[in-house]
Amino acid sequence: MPVSVVRLNLVAPGASPAALGARYRAALELAAYADTHGVTMIQTEEHHGAENNWLPSPFVFAGAVLGATRRISVTVSAAIGPLHDPLRLAEDIAVLDLVSGGRLVTVAGIGYRPEEYAQFGVDWERRGRLQDELLETLLKAWTGEEFTYRGRTVRVTPRPSTEPHPLLLVGGSSRAAARRAARLGLPFFPSAHLPELEAYYKDRLAEYGTDGWTMMPGAETPLLHLAEDPDETWARHGEHFLHEARTYAAWQSGGAMRSAVRSAAGTVAELRAEGVYRVVTPDECLAQGLDNLVLHPLVGGMPVAEGRRSVELFCTEVLPRLGG
Repeated sequence: MPVSVVRLNLVAPGASPAALGARYRAALELAAYADTHGVTMIQTEEHHGAENNWLPSPFVFAGAVLGATRRISVTVSAAIGPLHDPLRLAEDIAVLDLVSGGRLVTVAGIGYRPEEYAQFGVDWERRGRLQDELLETLLKAWTGEEFTYRGRTVRVTPRPSTEPHPLLLVGGSSRAAARRAARLGLPFFPSAHLPELEAYYKDRLAEYGTDGWTMMPGAETPLLHLAEDPDETWARHGEHFLHEARTYAAWQSGGAMRSAVRSAAGTVAELRAEGVYRVVTPDECLAQGLDNLVLHPLVGGMPVAEGRRSVELFCTEVLPRLGG
């Protein structure tokens, strides 16, 4: 059965604080609905200083989702590791693990926007070393034992409940990320379908004598929106999909593959033709033949009512036919 994911990044261009508050509460209601209807996962992420109000605090939001749900897993994909204090993040994830019974999954990446590092006064050139320190600190901290951190002896309590530790993956699409994951014996999560990088990761596992596995995105992992009339939905709401696509494009202006969303579209029609975002009927959704069905109901400031219709249509007309 395919994995079903509801992605929530809470983007809302130009929204007032009151409107943002209503949107966040609506997102929690969507998560609770997804939880009771068989969706596998809620996925959220992190960006800072974005004009469109992109969610900057994924672990705070993850805690709210975990509190509003009982079964579904919540994945932070990805946290920008070097922007977090290692000891405090170890504590936060441990508490979320205890509260949720192990339902939090963390993907740690290093990001691709130097301006986010500048905002927090973190040296972009040291991001690899900072990521190493973060991951090593998390793994030591979750043992509950004393260890040396920046020249002093520390101990993080309480210990998380998940053994040997909460699920932690290394994200990225570089050989450096693959080496880092292999050296630490952590699972590797490329941001795109990259079989050659998976092979490199496996070679490094053998070299380091560690164990690990790859959570490889499918060759096709489009962002889906369910609708009875896709033509009407594209006409009424296509600008929301285009807003997110153009935001990612602006962040990746150097041409390197950095995020999972890659689009060169300049118009709604071009975006629809690309297939990165797909508005589909329930029958069309079933016909996609995808291993991962990723819904993005609030994409680019999408009205909450439209996002809710998409999730409800998926849960009532697609999941039951998949055995969910």
